[in-house]
Amino acid sequence: DFAENRTSVVARAGDGSKLPLCFTGHIDTVPLGATQWSKEPFAADIEDGRLYGRGSSDMKSGVAAFVFAMVELMPHLKNSPGVVLVITAGEETGCEGAFQLVKENVLGDAGAIVVAEPSANYPLVGHKGALWLKARNHGITAHGSMPELGQNAIYKSARAITKLEDFDFNVARHEILGKPTLNVGTVEGGMNINSVPDKAEVGIDIRTIPSQQHSQVRDGLQSYLGEEVEIDTLVNVGAIWTNPLDSWIKEVFKIMTPILGEEVEIRTASYFTDAAALTPAYGGAPTVILGPGEPLMAHQTDEYCQIDRIDEAVVAYLKLAQSWCEL
Repeated sequence: DFAENRTSVVARAGDGSKLPLCFTGHIDTVPLGATQWSKEPFAADIEDGRLYGRGSSDMKSGVAAFVFAMVELMPHLKNSPGVVLVITAGEETGCEGAFQLVKENVLGDAGAIVVAEPSANYPLVGHKGALWLKARNHGITAHGSMPELGQNAIYKSARAITKLEDFDFNVARHEILGKPTLNVGTVEGGMNINSVPDKAEVGIDIRTIPSQQHSQVRDGLQSYLGEEVEIDTLVNVGAIWTNPLDSWIKEVFKIMTPILGEEVEIRTASYFTDAAALTPAYGGAPTVILGPGEPLMAHQTDEYCQIDRIDEAVVAYLKLAQSWCEL
């Protein structure tokens, strides 16, 4: 159980002769948004070769594909190293479902991980981490006609925001993932226009690279802004990177080249995934992000997944499992 009427699943098949191959995906989705859909978002309608619906690309099609593939392969898995399927009930809010499974020690072992997030079936070997913070300033309220009697928390936050624009992580760029980034995404403060605000909050979105420890990033930001600013952590998921020279990654690229009809280049995802929790839990197992969903359709109005991509993913997952299990 993850929450009321929300359950994560860990399923295994294999004889334990070698560490199994993990396939993972999440089954939660984001809200529909304010824009009206032209398709029924919960009907899974198929039209012009597209499966429409919230979560079709991100990432129910990926979960469906690896479950279907492994059910097909099931008669052969029992006498092989096998697979473990990790299906999480909460990812969109910071990989909470995966972190819960790690905390409750129910994952078992795995030797490599396939994350079926939307990649249009292109194998991706990493993603940046996400550290979302709330920076809070306090002041003293007073009547808006007598601001000299108060302390304006919004002014304090405005000074902090100006400093954040010039914040330097002082870290070398990653060869593929590039440099870490910082963005101020929200500013909230004040209760009414004719009062001096006594609280203001700034939402900070930091995207990190593998060389960074989030605790050190937060401590550095706290020192930079000063003790007057209170900082709370909202989301804390680390960066993931697997060396493309890893032997299993090479095998993945080899399998995917004829399926994609092109040589595979080294690419990474723009989003974070449950690998942030699972890869460390599985001892730094090599990890690839590979799923049938369309990356640009994630969280979009009229979200869809191309049917042929789902069929393609089934073939890919079968071949990856057969190669791992030497079937």
